[in-house]
Amino acid sequence: MTKVAPFQALACPLDGDPLSNRGASWVCPRGHSFDVARQGYVHLLPVQNKRSLDPGDSRAMVLARQRFLNAGHYQPIADALSNAVVAGAPADHPLSCLDAGCGEGYYLRQLADGFSRPELSLLGLDISKWAVQAAARQSGPDRNERPAWVVGSNANLPVLTGTLDRVLCVFGFPVYPEFARLLRPGGQLIQVDAGPDHLRELREIIYPELKPERPDSRITPAGFIAGNQEEIRFTCSLTGAGQVADLLAMTPHLYRASAEGRARAAALNGLTVTVDVRLQCFGRTHD
Repeated sequence: MTKVAPFQALACPLDGDPLSNRGASWVCPRGHSFDVARQGYVHLLPVQNKRSLDPGDSRAMVLARQRFLNAGHYQPIADALSNAVVAGAPADHPLSCLDAGCGEGYYLRQLADGFSRPELSLLGLDISKWAVQAAARQSGPDRNERPAWVVGSNANLPVLTGTLDRVLCVFGFPVYPEFARLLRPGGQLIQVDAGPDHLRELREIIYPELKPERPDSRITPAGFIAGNQEEIRFTCSLTGAGQVADLLAMTPHLYRASAEGRARAAALNGLTVTVDVRLQCFGRTHD
């Protein structure tokens, strides 16, 4: 049975020094202290690093994503992601993993629940306090045996250098220099992005016309070598207007679509959509 170990590699967002857990707070050697919220997460996003008063996904977007993902619609993505995390790692080797842009924590919870390993040390981080609150609420009651959750930014990740085996970036905003800094040599970045046909049926409804697809020009980021790539493609049948609304609300298309496009989506009582994503692994080079 998998043991989820406490995540101990947090760094002070103000000076980069190691943070030590003192029960109700995390404290660095220079005396900076960060309280643990009653839900069990810690806020490590200094106010001077915020670009708005309430950055990231709104509470409504988080709740829509929570309902949609918990209904199992993206289970094949979660399965492929979990398989990629443990691939190549010795069965008796503890793994430390960060989900950078974890949202409400679905993929980390699936990872924690789905594999028999001696130890997983898991950290979920998101810039949205609503997302992190939702992630913490859905975790188990024992804070010492569940993923850790942090409000923070990918631009300045509050994690000690060279301490991670895996970094996940799922439909997120990659900051490759930061990811490379955190990973041990031989560690892996696992990135999931939308493919050209992702949610095509929904996009055809909400937009007057679809933009031509740009060729895949992804380059291997500095500090990494390209590894395995997997295409994950399946159809997802949504029943009822609520599921369609949740899917739209959890994507950037909610804000990109016109009022007319949103109204056409709201009139639907169901929809079958194509899920088309690319999972790409990048190995951290030995500098």
